[in-house]
Amino acid sequence: MALEHTDFSIGCEFWTETGLWRCTDVGSRTICAIKLEGDPRDWDGPPYGVVEHVFDENDFGALYESEAEAKA
Repeated sequence: MALEHTDFSIGCEFWTETGLWRCTDVGSRTICAIKLEGDPRDWDGPPYGVVEHVFDENDFGALYESEAEAKA
């Protein structure tokens, strides 16, 4: 089942069809996250050694709790 905005908190991890992500900020209608790939030292922050991406309410239908759900 897809995640909703209320399911997110800073530090929680979730999946998309592109891989594993970690939530870095929760806004009133958006979340920011980093993709967990490459060197794990880049995941410590802020500031992070990788780009933060913004997901909005139009994206929440494609954010999942598990890799299996993301690939289904």
